Amino acid sequence: MPRRPHLTLRLVLAPLLLLAACSPGLGVDAYPTKPGSEVDCKALFADSPRKVGGQDSILVKDDNAVAWGAPPIIMRCGVEVPDGYTPTSECYPVDDLCWYPQKTNDGYLFTVTDRELFVSLEVPEDYQPYSDALGDVGDAVKKHDPPKPPA
Repeated sequence: MPRRPHLTLRLVLAPLLLLAACSPGLGVDAYPTKPGSEVDCKALFADSPRKVGGQDSILVKDDNAVAWGAPPIIMRCGVEVPDGYTPTSECYPVDDLCWYPQKTNDGYLFTVTDRELFVSLEVPEDYQPYSDALGDVGDAVKKHDPPKPPA
């Protein structure tokens, strides 16, 4: 009987494609958020760029974050005040946003501190310079997270 490699290949690939299409996406741990921030955060997530740090957006299991690439660059919204942050802490200015940096095991966690909501961007070591990723999300953050009023 003649072999049908194209049919065999289809039979092997079909379940794999179905499995990939049904994968739940990246799981992002729940985190405490500022009460009332859900609407603004959903708008920010919906308007975030398709690419960050040169990486395509990836599916996130829940609606508490957006992410790009592997290892993932993860953006969270409405997060709590970062550990160690004070109003006089230095920030990393990128595109008119003040990002407070915190070293992590595999990169940095940057948190916008000069806006109504704290928005964080977790950027793995693989994506240097970090300012590329910060700049990529800047317009969406500025559009959906208004500046803090003067004290």
